[in-house]
Amino acid sequence: MTALSTASWRKRAACRGIDPDVFYPVSDEDAEEAKAICSMCPVRQTCLEHALVHREREGVWGGATERERRRILRQRRKSA
Repeated sequence: MTALSTASWRKRAACRGIDPDVFYPVSDEDAEEAKAICSMCPVRQTCLEHALVHREREGVWGGATERERRRILRQRRKSA
């Protein structure tokens, strides 16, 4: 994914303009507000793939916490 394509999908993200702290909750249990925003986002899947490819370690990306993203990556490796 190029920087240009990353900028393109981010412009359409539902989180644009929202306080970034919402997407960096203290615990997974506190991630519900971020996940609710992500659930309505038109680029949610693209955001999630970006986080998976770039191994984002913190925050909610594409509606998934870091723990959930690790689980997704493990499942993908098992089925590959």
